Amino acid sequence: MRDINKIILHCTATPEGRDISADTIRQWHLDRGWSDIGYHYIVYLDGTIKEGRPVERQGAHVRGYNKKSIGIAYVGGCDSNMSPKDTRTTAQKIAIWDLLTELMNRHINSTLHGHNEFSSKACPSFDVQIEYKDLINYFKECI
Repeated sequence: MRDINKIILHCTATPEGRDISADTIRQWHLDRGWSDIGYHYIVYLDGTIKEGRPVERQGAHVRGYNKKSIGIAYVGGCDSNMSPKDTRTTAQKIAIWDLLTELMNRHINSTLHGHNEFSSKACPSFDVQIEYKDLINYFKECI
């Protein structure tokens, strides 16, 4: 297993309500010349979590931080004009919380971040440090 020290949240940068499959995202990434989908998990609008690139393999989601991180993307992140917007559905919020809890339990020394903490992008279109403050603090106390 890879040594994981970061869990990084992303959005697919697609319009609110537009359902996108992991297979579609995989094709976008293959078209860019990548070997596979860059994210390890995709969270659909209905809260279904689809595995992308196997966690055992390095992702392709944050330049310079892929080796020791896990990438999670939720479908959405833009309004109808393609401006950044937190478009997470209630089902996505619940699924992401549960997935983060599971991954942070498994990788107890990992820290949680949004893509925008490493790049001048809006992704994931909300502040991960504020949204998941309680979860982050809980796991800090466990270390």
